[in-house]
Amino acid sequence: MQTAHRRTLLKAVYGAGLAAATASLSFAAGRIKPDGKSALIVVDVQNCFVTGGTLPVKGGEEVVPVINKLAAAFENIVVTQDWHTKGHASFASTHAGKKPFEVKKLAYGNQVLWPDHCVQGTEDAALHKDLALPTAQLIVRKGYHQEVDSYSAFTEADGKTPTGLGGYLKQRGIKRVFVTGLATDFCVAWTAMDARKAGFEVYVIEDATRAIDLNGSLAAAWKQMTARGVKRIQSTDLA
Repeated sequence: MQTAHRRTLLKAVYGAGLAAATASLSFAAGRIKPDGKSALIVVDVQNCFVTGGTLPVKGGEEVVPVINKLAAAFENIVVTQDWHTKGHASFASTHAGKKPFEVKKLAYGNQVLWPDHCVQGTEDAALHKDLALPTAQLIVRKGYHQEVDSYSAFTEADGKTPTGLGGYLKQRGIKRVFVTGLATDFCVAWTAMDARKAGFEVYVIEDATRAIDLNGSLAAAWKQMTARGVKRIQSTDLA
């Protein structure tokens, strides 16, 4: 079911003549105080996704001070890191005649082909130098299997291979997750939707994210997230 939903999202993003839909917003009522059963998930705030990186998200570095400020309110923090092999299946350069941002059907479904980025062990894959999360307990690396991409921090793009994050959070007694980072319309969105599927209450902190917004992908992602019960809030909504 999950794979079908993702194919629907990709069709919505890349279909010809897509009109950007206005998603109905789901805001939390009142201010929210994170407690011991809450976790902050910081998605892919890496050099490759900020200015000067191999796959920069416009304004990507602007999330860093927002996330650093938010972190003080959380006892539980998880960081994710895109961690690709050389010649990864999601790289356009791996497929003869293909260019970045084209879509190719792979064994697990349609795959956006990206510029080479976040290759394991490179400075490009390192976390942003100004990210200050001294109380983060876990770094989840994803996309390290060469033949399958992994946008979500919970499940790889084949829709069936878990990263182990869901089990980790549940064992820690986490009930609510707050998702931040890069990019809103890809790794943040897929992480949020998979967190909902795993049974968590999920909030995406909009001003602590930035989007690629490729052919209407941001509006499509918000629409998908809202339909699955993800709540869209701002950092100022947290107490």
